[in-house]
Amino acid sequence: MPDRDVKTIWDVINFQYAKIIACSAFGCANGKEAKSKYYGFIKKTFNDLKSGRKSWSDILREDWQLVEAEKQCIYCGGRSDLAREHIVPKSLSINERCSGCDIIQGIHNQVWSCRKCNSEKGTTGLYSFYKKRLSEEKKFFDFIPPLVEKKYLKTVYCCFERCADCLETGDLDGDGELTVLDIDFALKLYGKL
Repeated sequence: MPDRDVKTIWDVINFQYAKIIACSAFGCANGKEAKSKYYGFIKKTFNDLKSGRKSWSDILREDWQLVEAEKQCIYCGGRSDLAREHIVPKSLSINERCSGCDIIQGIHNQVWSCRKCNSEKGTTGLYSFYKKRLSEEKKFFDFIPPLVEKKYLKTVYCCFERCADCLETGDLDGDGELTVLDIDFALKLYGKL
């Protein structure tokens, strides 16, 4: 569990987003560094996000970052054989509206990926993909590129809030611990992936 006050999927999403904000504010290399040096800032940001005192930036900000960034694979940095990849699988099927949902089908849910990484990720959730990819790293979630993680968190939040109604649930995968992997599990469970 990322923090003792993280008790729901909504909390996990906010805690991860607070770490990204800390990395951006203090120029940290990753979430692990941010958490070790700026835990107080992360905790305050988490509480402010959760209470509504602080708001997330609109996803349009990340869309512009994607457009303005150098065209390369978000996962490996490769520059050849690139295509747009849906971070949350476009085959998501929470309900009949998913296939036409602009959040799932549009640029909000897309990044550049090489064919190899896209194929390797498939319909796997972002955190599960990185857990497999960085199997030696216990805190694999601290090494996810911020752009892809922000887009992922904002997309799953929209899906969970609007259609799946699971933001207030806790440990969904039944392992006794609430982690980022529960976000991916909720996508599989509610999204029929």
